[in-house]
Amino acid sequence: MNRSVTLALGMVVIFGLTVAVLLAVMPAPHKSTDYLVIGAVGTLLCLLLLFVVLVNTPKPPAGKTGSEPPAPTT
Repeated sequence: MNRSVTLALGMVVIFGLTVAVLLAVMPAPHKSTDYLVIGAVGTLLCLLLLFVVLVNTPKPPAGKTGSEPPAPTT
């Protein structure tokens, strides 16, 4: 599976789990500010996951981007 797709699915799962847990933990009569806080915490955790993955991804060597066409053979 492509790394970008895996990262996107991971972020969706983290967001969904965070929202589900916080909705279960917060007291029952939810107000609009409760939903705002729940969404903000879920978004914060998704961005933290993205940052951690991007920081820990090894940088390709200089000049080896992988998008260059192969050299012609003669």
